[in-house]
Amino acid sequence: MAIERVTERSDGQTTERVIERDVGGGTTYVEKGGSGFGGIMVGVAVLAMVAIVAFFLLQANRNDALQTQAVTSAASSVADSAATAAEGVSTAATKAADAVTPN
Repeated sequence: MAIERVTERSDGQTTERVIERDVGGGTTYVEKGGSGFGGIMVGVAVLAMVAIVAFFLLQANRNDALQTQAVTSAASSVADSAATAAEGVSTAATKAADAVTPN
């Protein structure tokens, strides 16, 4: 149902009449679409984060490989030293045995 309100004012020279009508109209929907720039920024941020994580994981893998190589090298060095020491002990034992055994 429509509601109408009439307001009249007069200052002696001018008469003003205002009619306000409320028709109880419908609802107005305003849709606002963005430019998509926010989505692009989120995509770039996610891509950068993935690149950073991949870089650190690759560095960790490289460091593990270097550490494994260092341990392997140290173990090989210890094995070579042990072999050299064993040869020296064997040579000394042979010389000692020759020195004790009469010819």
